[in-house]
Amino acid sequence: MSTTLTKPSTTARSRITAENRRWWILAVLGLAQLMVVLDSTIVNIALPTAQTSLHFNNADRQWVVTAYALAFGSLLLIGGRIADFFGRKWALIVGLTGFAIASAIGGAAVNFAMLVTARAVQGVFGALLAPAILALLTTTFTEAKERSKAFGIFGAIAGAGASIGLLLGGVLTEYANWRWTLYVNLVIAVVAFVGAMILLPSHERPDEREKSDTWGTLAVTLGLFALVYGFSNADQHSWTSTLTIVSLAVAAVLLVAFVFIEQRVSHPILPLRVVADRNRGGALLVMFLAGIGMFAVFLFLTYYLQSNLGYTPVKSGLAFLPMTGAIIVVASVGSTILVQRVSARILIPTGMLVAAVGLALLTRITVQGDYASSVLPATIIMGVGLGLVFAPGFNLAVLGVEPRDAGVASASVNAMQQIGGAVGTALFNTIFGSLLASYISDHGGHNPPKTAQDVLTLLSGSVHGYQIAFWIAGAVFLGGAVVAALLLRSGIPQQDPSAEPALMH
Repeated sequence: MSTTLTKPSTTARSRITAENRRWWILAVLGLAQLMVVLDSTIVNIALPTAQTSLHFNNADRQWVVTAYALAFGSLLLIGGRIADFFGRKWALIVGLTGFAIASAIGGAAVNFAMLVTARAVQGVFGALLAPAILALLTTTFTEAKERSKAFGIFGAIAGAGASIGLLLGGVLTEYANWRWTLYVNLVIAVVAFVGAMILLPSHERPDEREKSDTWGTLAVTLGLFALVYGFSNADQHSWTSTLTIVSLAVAAVLLVAFVFIEQRVSHPILPLRVVADRNRGGALLVMFLAGIGMFAVFLFLTYYLQSNLGYTPVKSGLAFLPMTGAIIVVASVGSTILVQRVSARILIPTGMLVAAVGLALLTRITVQGDYASSVLPATIIMGVGLGLVFAPGFNLAVLGVEPRDAGVASASVNAMQQIGGAVGTALFNTIFGSLLASYISDHGGHNPPKTAQDVLTLLSGSVHGYQIAFWIAGAVFLGGAVVAALLLRSGIPQQDPSAEPALMH
């Protein structure tokens, strides 16, 4: 009796290829995500040098950071819908290309206007890139165990990328040139571009093109722009300035109008079914609160290390490495194991509480403090907490969405984290400025300092401001723990039946 050997079917061969290629796709997506996250912090450390080179003033300096956040945060939902509409692979390709070109222009800037314009264009293409990345991750890993592992790695990149940006920004500024904090994106983008072209098949476009949600798009875009601009203006001027009040009022009106519009239009840009789910809605709020608290740490700890402890940009970046390592280890290893055994309703509140403990420990810093005793343990503990938050948080925020909504769901979680960071930066900067001014006034000092005693008063007042800011940021994390415990469902999701495997197109 003979045995007939048959060749594997085309479908079987494509499945085998998919198995081999999935993790390479994760590497490409992780690299692209790293580039997006890096740019939220990598330019910060280079700003003083760039300011000297291009001769712009202190009032203008913050717009190098804010221009990116404004464009990125306000356009993310549009970027997500474009990714769903035209295909996520090509949204990724166009995003990488545009981001790289804008980075090259920014690196070659000859004046302030050219640099700020390039940063805004980076934000535009980042808004297209970020949701495409997360949507592709969502549709590539649909089996529960593999999905948890992939999101653990992705969460580690998202959580650690900002602190890696601080280190890389310091190294490039000190040993090369501030312009390389922008040029480095060209290297990253080229590698990710080649990988995407080779590994990612094109997504099918919808059979029927949906009508555009013009009014909803305008409302959410202008609303998010006004929100971020209002907080940024409060940081630069004050909470009582006319422009701040008007911006925040317009933001509130437009965002409320956006919800009413989405309830009534036939083809909403953000279907409310995406955010109405308790798990997804809770995860989005958690990511918003985590963004507020995390950026407060990066902002003030950088100031403290350089102004009080006298660290160089490179040494400041190195000081964040233990926190980065903690995030990576917990998110990519610990969360991979725990997510399969412990409900996100336990993991995320626990992570928020642990991060709050880390922030409480940071309040022990002193004018002439010691990194090893007052900073290092606190940042490691906070890194552990953030690692427990990011992996399940990103996973829940996009879990169970319909394939056609994957891009906009991904955009939502990115938007919440980005806007949280922008709001947190402006909010804590304003609080810090008020505390510092009051402290100097109460202690008879002058700012700028005129005597050695004024310098000591300024340093002491700064530490006082940092301490209060860390307490408030800790309270934000506690609030996030409560939100997660109340909103998230118990149980462990085993399967994402509605996800659409990207490799099967």
